[in-house]
Amino acid sequence: MTAPPLEVDTVLVPVDGSDESVEAVEYAVAVAEQYGASVHAMYVLGEELVRGIERGAVAKEDVLSDTETFIEEVRELASDYGVTVSTSNAFGFSTTRKTQHPGSAVLDTAEDIDADFLVIPREPLSGEPGEVLEKAAEYVLLYASQPVLSV
Repeated sequence: MTAPPLEVDTVLVPVDGSDESVEAVEYAVAVAEQYGASVHAMYVLGEELVRGIERGAVAKEDVLSDTETFIEEVRELASDYGVTVSTSNAFGFSTTRKTQHPGSAVLDTAEDIDADFLVIPREPLSGEPGEVLEKAAEYVLLYASQPVLSV
């Protein structure tokens, strides 16, 4: 007895503006192209940025501008392959919800958008303030109900 073929309509790729995120987007677009699916790029903001925004030390408009610049690169890459992209932003950290972290934000979004496949960057622990997804990869690999490609 053979398993039914994998059906993929939506590929979720969490990003944080890092080089590793770009690589994950490339894989997500390749999977989406193969299955005739769309990509949802979720920009995840890390703890330092969230705290800075909440304290007023970081202008939310500047962060949104930076995320939009990166997301535009994602859209351009996907359009080269005829793949449509939807997007969202998420705080990967909360000062009021102890259970919110990058991994839970990714899985919550996967559920919200009914993602069929996840591609997540497995980043080195570099300590760069914008690179938050290294904290999410292991959690997502352990708890996702969808197939996950960690790159």
